[in-house]
Parts: sequence; C-alpha cells; structure tokens
Amino acid sequence: MIRTIIVEDEQKSREMLAAIIQKNCPELEVIGLAEDVQEGVDIIKSLRPDLVFLDVSMPNGSGFDLLEKVAGHSFEVIFATASDQHALRAIKYSACDYLLKPIDIDELKLAVNKVVKKKQGPNMDNLHFLVEHLKRSDEIFQRITLPTGNAYEIVNIKDIVRCEADGSYTTFYLADKRRLLISAGLKHYEELLPESDFIRVHHHHLINMAHVMRFLKEDGGYAIMSDGSKIEISRRKKETFMERLNKI
Repeated sequence: MIRTIIVEDEQKSREMLAAIIQKNCPELEVIGLAEDVQEGVDIIKSLRPDLVFLDVSMPNGSGFDLLEKVAGHSFEVIFATASDQHALRAIKYSACDYLLKPIDIDELKLAVNKVVKKKQGPNMDNLHFLVEHLKRSDEIFQRITLPTGNAYEIVNIKDIVRCEADGSYTTFYLADKRRLLISAGLKHYEELLPESDFIRVHHHHLINMAHVMRFLKEDGGYAIMSDGSKIEISRRKKETFMERLNKI
C-alpha cells in the first residue's frame, strides 16, 4: 500500500478526493488530511507518507512553500489544483503529475499508475511524466476551475472579461454574459490568474487586458471592457495600466 496524504484548503474538496481515491485506487491508503501549509508540514514530518496530493494555492502559503519546508523528506507529489498556471513550476519540484480540479477519475488513475511504476522501477523519470501530461493541452494555461455552490464551473481563461471584489467573494464576468459568484477574495484570483493577461486596476477590479476596448481619459481614467462595463483605473495603477495598454 502507498501511504498517502491530501493537503487541500477546501474541506469538501479534501473529502471528495479522499472518497474518490478510496473507491478507485486500491493501491493507495489515505492516512491523513491537512487543510493548510503548516498542518501539511506537520503531518508529513509525523507520518512520513509515500505520496502527497497537494493543492497549489492556499490561504497561508502555496504548495511550493510546503515542499520547501519539508526538504529532505522523500515522497512523490501529485498536484491537484484549480488551474494549470503553475504546471511548469511543478516540473522544478519533480512532481509526478499535475491534475486539474474537478479531478477526472481516469486522469487520477493514470497519475497513480505513474507513482506505482516509479515505486517498482526507480529509473522512471518525473520530468518525462510531466511533459507528456502537458502535451495533452494546447497551451500551458487555458482553464480555471471555479467552485460555485454545489458545482464546479470550468472556464476558459480567455473568456474571463473581469473580476470584481464583493467583500470576501469575487464575481466573475464572462464573455458569454454569465456572472459567477465565487466564495474567495479577489486577491486569491489576482495571484492565480496569469499576470501576462490580467491586471489589478483598482481595489475592487481585476481585468483581462485582452477585453479592454477603449480608454477614457475623463477623471482619473476608465477602461471600457468588451461587456460594456466602465472600470475605474486608480491613480496608483494608471501608469502600469497604460504601459500594458501600449503593448496590446
């Protein structure tokens, strides 16, 4: 049996992944669950697992922070996260695979099989595994998974027009006119979405530069988006916004 722990900040996602593993991966024994970086570090040091399913973005740090804190401990890593933004960085940490939420059972079985094969043959190459996995995508970062109530919405990054802060929630405005209210703050998605495409132009607004149609010079300045919305550009962000606008 491959002793396994899951590090994931969302309780429902932790429990769901554990249940999927129990039902579909008889080679694995889930011996612990952790909800954040520090708890994950403690469990790894205490239980010494063979395999860790690891989320990337967590409230008090990243999965990469966790790996740096347990350097010297030997175990395999399968990242399970809401976006594939960090896939290339995962190669640096020699992850065995990289799964996008919601977890596809067939993809999970393939990832687990890689771990099993590596245990049987120490010469198996993690880099080869990851490169083959990434070849299944046309681009490095195409999609993001957004939890909405009892469902997961899988959204193409290019279809996100803008994100707006609503207290501890974030509203996503999509090109097809849909609005998705997500129970995570705007800062979380500012860190998650690619910097090459998105910019925080105001305390309440994160916008996709590909959807900027016009710039109005009135007052401090406004971006007119493809959905017709008029987004204020804060004075502090105006210079950075104009630099990005001139590169489009």
